[in-house]
Amino acid sequence: MKNHSAWLLVLILTLVFPIRSQEPVRFIDSGTAQKVKAELLQKHGEAEKSRVERGVEQAAGLWRQEDGGTDDFAAFCRENFVAGGAALETLADKLDFYGEAIGGHFTEMALDKDQPVDLDWGEITPLDSAMNGFDPAAHLSDDLYRNKCAFVSLLNFPVYTLAEKVAQGPTWDRRQWAYARIAGSNPTRLPAEVSQEISDIMAAAGRYVSEYNICMGSVLGPDLEPLFPSDMKLLSHWGLRDELKARYADAQGGLVRQHAIYRVMERIIRQEIPQEMINSDRFQWNPFSNYLYESGRQVEAQREPDTRYRTFLETFQAMRRIDPYSPLYPSHIRRSFDVGREIPEKEVEAMFRELLASPQVRKVAALIRRRLGRKLQPFDIWYPGLRRDAAVAEEELDKIVRRKYPDAAAFEKDLPAILVKLGFSPERAAFVAARVQVDPARGSGHNAQAQGKKFKSRLRTRVPQGGMNYKGFNIAMHEFGHAVENILDLHLIDHYSLAGVPNGAFTEAFAFIFQERDLEVLGVGEADPRRKELKVLDTFWNAYEIMGVSLVDMQAWHWLYDHPQATPTELKEAVIAIARKVWNRYYAPVFGMRDQVILAVYSHMIDYTLYLPHYALGNVIQFQIEDYLKDKVLGPEMERMYLAGNILPQLWMRNAVGSEISVKPILKAVDRALKLAK
Repeated sequence: MKNHSAWLLVLILTLVFPIRSQEPVRFIDSGTAQKVKAELLQKHGEAEKSRVERGVEQAAGLWRQEDGGTDDFAAFCRENFVAGGAALETLADKLDFYGEAIGGHFTEMALDKDQPVDLDWGEITPLDSAMNGFDPAAHLSDDLYRNKCAFVSLLNFPVYTLAEKVAQGPTWDRRQWAYARIAGSNPTRLPAEVSQEISDIMAAAGRYVSEYNICMGSVLGPDLEPLFPSDMKLLSHWGLRDELKARYADAQGGLVRQHAIYRVMERIIRQEIPQEMINSDRFQWNPFSNYLYESGRQVEAQREPDTRYRTFLETFQAMRRIDPYSPLYPSHIRRSFDVGREIPEKEVEAMFRELLASPQVRKVAALIRRRLGRKLQPFDIWYPGLRRDAAVAEEELDKIVRRKYPDAAAFEKDLPAILVKLGFSPERAAFVAARVQVDPARGSGHNAQAQGKKFKSRLRTRVPQGGMNYKGFNIAMHEFGHAVENILDLHLIDHYSLAGVPNGAFTEAFAFIFQERDLEVLGVGEADPRRKELKVLDTFWNAYEIMGVSLVDMQAWHWLYDHPQATPTELKEAVIAIARKVWNRYYAPVFGMRDQVILAVYSHMIDYTLYLPHYALGNVIQFQIEDYLKDKVLGPEMERMYLAGNILPQLWMRNAVGSEISVKPILKAVDRALKLAK
């Protein structure tokens, strides 16, 4: 889901992670650095002044005593600084080659070793957990500094701040952008033991999330009758949310089942869920009363002991260790936005608040209320009926998908045909599909992107016994969008250092576009002739939901930085309070209910640190791309857009659709769609 080759190159060559609790003392003094600069300027001329001054300072800032004395530093700079022109191009190409060679194989190694945890291979053993936390590349950072390869990059390629890239980037050619990406955005130096420790923490968080299943056959209604099939097992939050959405098509008992799922979500957020109900079907549970039963007899239950928030806290502490070693961006929040997204947090937040507070929200809510024929409930933030005729029952879609895809191999075999349906030429469809591997996921599904051309993009989706169901197919289409992006901008890009997209929101945009074409791929028509107009409203409603979720995630991180010594219980109370506050400001006036906590349900908050705003931005970008594509063929346009590569987000958007990222186009489109929808 995340930007691949550029992130990897930064990891390998300029090392984006942290280290200890105190910033290291600079070893190379300013006098030595000035002497080296003067010597290099005398040798290479004033034309190289900017690169010399920046490069020497970058290398000096990370040079440690163990790397050699001041004479060694001066000798290194004399021998390794490369003047601009053909020699610098050759050096950049070499660094690209090594970045792909090393990064591709290390990524493949990690993906292979993690299969027992990532894929549906049965019970996770202690050995599997230990190997999942093991980072094969833990010593890579140390090694590349020790052999001076990382210093070669720092010496020759300037590290630009976001402000500099915004000011200068529009005038750069492809080579200059490649040089900027080789240098990275935030060089730090990571000891192996800290790299391994961070890997352990994040792997444990991933396991916690991927194993958090609710056996829905054990969930009881208010009358203590089972509400769901005995074999239904749903992952929190993805599976729960998608089952809730599916129940809009259930005219007989759908509403009570939605209320039950909503109560399950609330119990998880508040950590009131009985520990016995997590990934187990031994007991029966009434989420309305929160009583636990065994063979019809009420038994004592123990709530989950704030494990959700302890895990969240651990990932925060892991990321926080970067701060002393990141003088340009001294917090994970800054790095997530200024480095990871290259859009300042204030700009992103302003976009979200503009849409959340827009008058269009109330208008769309009124339309939903009329379609449902009842007052809105808090879970109607996931109402799916704006895009399609919700009369197509989930069970019927399940039957269609199971017949078509009895296993993961059948879905993989059908990838070329899917791409042709989406507008790709048969030749390009075959090229892309041959480089995608489909596996049955343990979790909800994801796409593990390849980092080298020798390897395949790994598409993971849930495939229950008896065949893929509609939920799995819908997620598979989303992840296939990620995989196609990975293949196109890895194999067809002009410079490896530009492979990928500006940030995760851009790969999410096309993943959403693929996902929304799931019924088209299945050959299931949408009866409503207004579906194109209603699709605008659906995209808007999705953005309304995920932007509130994103604000909760963002504000939770600010709270954590203000309270770094918080306990899991204190974090739980803070997240719940933040979720209520965001709800009361942007949702209560629309839904007529205050103090709801549902915006805190997303599992991404636990194991994908500050990733949620990518989805919200992805909705905005998706709309602008969809609007541009309405009279065009998806396949060729997707290829054209992605081959701009990993440049600044706003430059990418101008190249793709002719305008920058903004919520204003979708707000205008909603007004038009509402008139037609009436």
